[in-house]
Amino acid sequence: MRTELLALAALTGLATWAFRVVPTKLHAGRTAPEGPLRRFFAATGPAAIATLFTASVLPMLQDPALDPVPFFAGTAAVLGLWGLRRSVVLATLGGAAAYGLATLLPFAS
Repeated sequence: MRTELLALAALTGLATWAFRVVPTKLHAGRTAPEGPLRRFFAATGPAAIATLFTASVLPMLQDPALDPVPFFAGTAAVLGLWGLRRSVVLATLGGAAAYGLATLLPFAS
């Protein structure tokens, strides 16, 4: 495996961990309700969805022969769950699960 890929995976994991841990360590309850720190952390949910969307679109743009079903399944799950529950967490997890299941389904038979 390439070193660049491992470094990118490690940095992504570290950033994800930091986004989860830092708010709990900063005692966000003591910050202003509309302060810049709260706005920054509120924006990370939609940023996660945008990142997953980009990660699923890029391979399709590079190779048009790829099956578009996982992309559309994941996108539909995100939009549907967001519309039902208005939960970034549920929409992100549901979209990733739908994308993964749609990717695995051709191999199940």
